[in-house]
Amino acid sequence: MKVILIGPAYPLRGGIANFNESLATAFKNNSIDAEIISFYFQYPSFLFPGKTQKSDERFPETLAIKSLISSINPISWYKTARYIKKDNPDLIVIQFWLPLMAPALGSILRMIGKKKKAKVIAVVHNAKPHEKRPGDNFFTKYLFNKCDGFISLSSTVLNDISNFTSSTNKIFVPHPVYDIFGKIITKSEARKFLDLKEDEKIILFFGIIRKYKGLELLLKSMATDKLKNLKLKLLVAGEFYEDQEKYFELIKNLGLKDNVQIVNKFIENDNVKYYFCASDIVVQPYLHATQSGVTQIAYNFERPMLVTRVGGLAEIVFDKYTGYVTGVNEDEISSALMDFYDNDREKEFSANVAKEKYRFSWQAMIDAILSLKEKANFKNQKKINFLRQILYLLKPDRNIRKR
Repeated sequence: MKVILIGPAYPLRGGIANFNESLATAFKNNSIDAEIISFYFQYPSFLFPGKTQKSDERFPETLAIKSLISSINPISWYKTARYIKKDNPDLIVIQFWLPLMAPALGSILRMIGKKKKAKVIAVVHNAKPHEKRPGDNFFTKYLFNKCDGFISLSSTVLNDISNFTSSTNKIFVPHPVYDIFGKIITKSEARKFLDLKEDEKIILFFGIIRKYKGLELLLKSMATDKLKNLKLKLLVAGEFYEDQEKYFELIKNLGLKDNVQIVNKFIENDNVKYYFCASDIVVQPYLHATQSGVTQIAYNFERPMLVTRVGGLAEIVFDKYTGYVTGVNEDEISSALMDFYDNDREKEFSANVAKEKYRFSWQAMIDAILSLKEKANFKNQKKINFLRQILYLLKPDRNIRKR
C-alpha cells in the first residue's frame, strides 16, 4: 500500500508538522510506504505572528518529504496534483487545522480527479478556527466535500465536522502521545540544564502564547491568597504570538516578578524534555480549545497536568488521578494547585500518567484511518452495485416477452 500524507513537515515547525511526521513514522512501522507532501510556502508574513516558520532541527532522514505546495499559488496546486496522480497512491491523508489552507488542499483533490483510486481521509485538528475570518465556512466545506472520511482528535471537533459535511464516515481518536522529544530524564538533570533551583516548586506553561491559552488567567490564579504562601515558580516556555508587554505589565502589577520566568522563544525538539522533566506539573488554563498536543507531550514525560474544562481536554486528563480538570476561573485553578502541593500529589499522579499513556497509541490512529478507508471503499462499491442493478433492469431486451 502507498500512502501520501499532505500537510506541514520539515523544515516547517510546530505541532501539526510534529503530528504529520509522527503519523508517517507510524505508517512505516506498519510496513506501509508513506510519503509526506508539505508546503514550501505556508503563511504570508502578515498572517504569521511568530519569528520564523522554519525549524533548525536536523532533517528526519527516515522520512520521505517533498515540499511542493504554496498555500497561495495555484500553479503549485496543479503540480502537486500531477505528482500525486503519477504516484497513484492507495490512500491520501490530509492534515486540516485552518480554513486558510482549504483552497489549496481542496483544489489539489479536484485536480487529481474523480478517477483516482485513492481514498481521502482528513485528520481534523480544528473544524472551526480559534480566530474567525470571513469565508471560513465556505473554504472548509470546499475541502470536506472531497474527503471520504474524517478523524477528529476530540469529541468536540467530531461534532463540529457535522456543520460542514453530511458524511457519517467519521470517528474520534484521541491525540496519540508524542514520542519524538526524547526519553525521560531526571528532574535534577533537567533543572541543572535550565539553571533552575532544585528545591523550587515549578509549574510549566508550554507552547505559543495566544489569548485563548489563558496565561493571563494563570497569572491571576498565582496571585490569589491561596497560592502566595506556596512561593511557586511559573516557567513559561514558548513564543509570544501577541503583545507580550501586557503580560509583563500584569506580572509587575500582581507582584509576581520573582515568581515567573519567561523563555520567549520556540523550543526546539531536542530541548523540550528539559522543560517538561524540570516541572512538577504542566498547566493548561485554556479559555477555549479542541485538544492539545501539549497534554500528549506531558503524557510522554509522565508529568501530572492541570487543564480547564473546555473542548476535549477533559477527555484526556482524569481529574484527581492524572491531574486536575478545573473550571475556567482563578479560584478552581488555585485550589487545585494548592491541593497538589499541600498533599504532595506529584509521585501519585505521575505513576497514574505512566499507566494511562499507553491508551494513546499511534497504532490506534493507523487502525482508525485504515478502517475509514475500508468503509469508504465499501460504500463506493455499494453505489456501483446499485447502479449496475438499475442498468440491468433497464436493459431493452428484458422488456421483450418471449413469443
